[in-house]
Amino acid sequence: MRSEIPFFPPDLFEGDRKVMLDIIGEIGRDPRQKFILGEQTREFEELLREDLGAADVIACGSGTTALGLVLRAVDIGPGDEVVVPAFGCAPLAAAVLETGAAPVFADVDPRTMVLDPESARRRITHRTKALLPAHMFSIMADMPRFTELAAAHDLRLVEDSAVAQGAVLRGTPAGLWGEAGVYSFVQVKSFGMPGEGGAVVTRDPALGRRIRMLRNHGQQERFVHRVIGTNSRFDEIQAAFQRYRYAGFPARLRRRAEIAEHYTERFAPLAGQGVLAPPPGRDGRCHYVYCLLAEERDVLREYLAEHGIGSHVYYPLALPHQAAFLPWAPADERWPNAERASARILALPIYPHLTDAEVTRIADAVCEFTRHRPRAQAPGTRQSGTGAARHDDQ
Repeated sequence: MRSEIPFFPPDLFEGDRKVMLDIIGEIGRDPRQKFILGEQTREFEELLREDLGAADVIACGSGTTALGLVLRAVDIGPGDEVVVPAFGCAPLAAAVLETGAAPVFADVDPRTMVLDPESARRRITHRTKALLPAHMFSIMADMPRFTELAAAHDLRLVEDSAVAQGAVLRGTPAGLWGEAGVYSFVQVKSFGMPGEGGAVVTRDPALGRRIRMLRNHGQQERFVHRVIGTNSRFDEIQAAFQRYRYAGFPARLRRRAEIAEHYTERFAPLAGQGVLAPPPGRDGRCHYVYCLLAEERDVLREYLAEHGIGSHVYYPLALPHQAAFLPWAPADERWPNAERASARILALPIYPHLTDAEVTRIADAVCEFTRHRPRAQAPGTRQSGTGAARHDDQ
């Protein structure tokens, strides 16, 4: 009987079940009864800080709240504009709106789907306060160019690196190109955990201290509130679990990279057949998700499902077309690359414990789809004797 290959595997932490249960018991029986922002969190933050070479790492309740804390800490507020990608996850725009500022949507690169620096530059106005590039799936944004743009226009630079922990571009880790970056530890991320959590990383100690205060109701000492903050505190059980798992993180990243490189090699010849793989390379890569751009995305997804292979769509609508963000999307503006991405993107399984046989089976299925699926007939083309549309001009 053929086994199913899910997109979201249910057994990401199965091998660590006993460790998690032991940690719960140890922390639960500890007479200090410290369940948030204790010694485990402090040591987890220090582990990340030393490994990254950051000035500070602040563990937070989620990657989303981490992003909101950074925006507040760099004084984004009412009357400001922040340039964000038109394609990506909702917090890119929602976190800006929660500060009272307005998101300004710029288009993305047609191949990599990260924020296009030139499109972002064209949207800078006298009200622009910050640039917010986001790394997408397995590819980092062009941070050298955004660094130049921010300096040239005297803008704050916030890096949404939520999906890119472990990626390094030109020797600089994701999250440390801007004034601050964020990571997400939600379970399917590259350093995911069985729960919700995130972190802020920064080279600026003063900014780190401000974010640290904001995440805990604006306190530097208990019940003494210097500013209005929020609750974005980190869980001690999760901190201990992530500390334990950190030693295996590089190996998991390498396995993701191996799978991605196998896919890209197999899919490279399919570009002329309606399936476009990400560009090859390792610099600035994390391989959190592996995404194709497929002209017949929904048909391919159904084909994979019929063959027992899960897939996922990130994201079915560009942000300016989401009902929540329509008030900030000018009716006469278009984001063609973002719109194209939302119509064609399809993510394949890439989690580290996929076997070589499963990876081969996934790649084989995509290649077989392009061989056996007739392309849609273009207007004015003639049918060949087999009934398939000819595309001699492509």
